[in-house]
Amino acid sequence: MIDWRNLSADWLDARKLASNPPNLRNAFVIALLAILALLPIYSALTGNYFLVTLFTRILILALAAVSLNLIMGFGGMVSFGHAAYLGIGGYVVGILAKEGINSGFVQWPLALIVSGLFALGVGALCLRTRGVYFIMITLAFAQMVYYVAIGLDRYGGDDGLTINKRSQFIDAVNLSNKTVFYYVCFALLLAVVYLVWRLVNSRFGLVIQGARSNDRRMRAIGFPTFRYKLVCFVIAGVLCGLSGVLLANHTSFISPAMMQWTRSGDLIVMAVLGGMGSVFGPVVGAVAFLLLEEVLSSVTEYSGIILGPMLLGVVLFARGGIDGILKDHSRG
Repeated sequence: MIDWRNLSADWLDARKLASNPPNLRNAFVIALLAILALLPIYSALTGNYFLVTLFTRILILALAAVSLNLIMGFGGMVSFGHAAYLGIGGYVVGILAKEGINSGFVQWPLALIVSGLFALGVGALCLRTRGVYFIMITLAFAQMVYYVAIGLDRYGGDDGLTINKRSQFIDAVNLSNKTVFYYVCFALLLAVVYLVWRLVNSRFGLVIQGARSNDRRMRAIGFPTFRYKLVCFVIAGVLCGLSGVLLANHTSFISPAMMQWTRSGDLIVMAVLGGMGSVFGPVVGAVAFLLLEEVLSSVTEYSGIILGPMLLGVVLFARGGIDGILKDHSRG
């Protein structure tokens, strides 16, 4: 019988931090969650309903970044095609809506199943490689799905497809109401963050992190790391497919642009900016990145010239992203 407590001293330190997080990080996370929870109320009082629309998008992409961080931050699997699952989830909703099927009880589960099956196929191939080969295979599959979407003339092709009705559930969950939809996205984000936290602090998560550090050693002591990584890859794909479902409902529009490689790059930036290997870091990264993008784009059309060096500075001088900065200040 293997003593899991002796697998790695680093894992023990991580679990201690999880059970007793630094005060500054705790306060920051609680403050951010409070702001997100109260935002629709503030928006209603001030009449600034654009904030609800903006932060709904932020919550959805934060969920996608959390799913990417599961395989990239904890598993060391850098996927440059993760946005494909955004597109798959969105297109399942859009195609079913086009065919007159608007029930969320049909759309959402089917979208998650299709995303999971696609992740299973991609993972079964790309997980046999590593490094740049892994990155290029994930990118190749994402581009393949992108061009398939362009060829779907019945569903808009390159021009995209407008979704006339949001997913329909019971009367109490009316997604056409922006406030209700915002809180649905917020609740799902919290649920996904909690799920990822439970996963990475479980036996399953320890094997994934061990395989990232030394896959050969983990296999030598008897762990079928390929199976563990494949399951992790599928879970990440399903979670990102869920964010695609939410994004399609939010924009009431789907197009191949949802799954471009540049969107995958944005998700990587969010995870790195917030802090890879931190459960809540990608949420912070998504909020920071998308708010900066929104503010800078309203000031100048050359926002990328400003945003690029800022992100580069965080990567070079703030190890662990924003979460790393908070951790250092908490300890110091």
